[in-house]
Amino acid sequence: MLVKNTKMLTSEAVHIMMSAALARAQEMGIKVSIAIVDAGGHLLMFERMVGAPFHTVRSSTTKAITASSSRLPTSAKGAQAQAFDVLHALGLALAAGAHAWTPLEGGYPVILEDECVGAVGVSGGDSKQDQYIARAALRSVGAFCDEKTSD
Repeated sequence: MLVKNTKMLTSEAVHIMMSAALARAQEMGIKVSIAIVDAGGHLLMFERMVGAPFHTVRSSTTKAITASSSRLPTSAKGAQAQAFDVLHALGLALAAGAHAWTPLEGGYPVILEDECVGAVGVSGGDSKQDQYIARAALRSVGAFCDEKTSD
């Protein structure tokens, strides 16, 4: 076979995800930036809440791109789930490009029907808060979330 049928996030799904993430952040009283990208890491929607620090713009976008590329939640682990020390994490970020890989938590791939159709990245809270908000976006569209913690 020379071609493959692929799934894509719809505009409706992206809006649902963004609304769920914003609602969770507001509920928690946290000012964040939220980025949603497609499977290729291209920005589909972005929101910086009033009061969110300006550095969260780049951080949330990079988290989403990393999660989309690796098809894994962002963390200081490699593609084979091996833990990186600080030097290796920095080395990978430099090799991939600071815009294309981060070890910071808060980015999740959007897995629907066993296919990565995009990703969401959140920045502005601590790592657990960012993850919590991102998982709310995933759940809003019934996306697979490989997290054992309860929200």
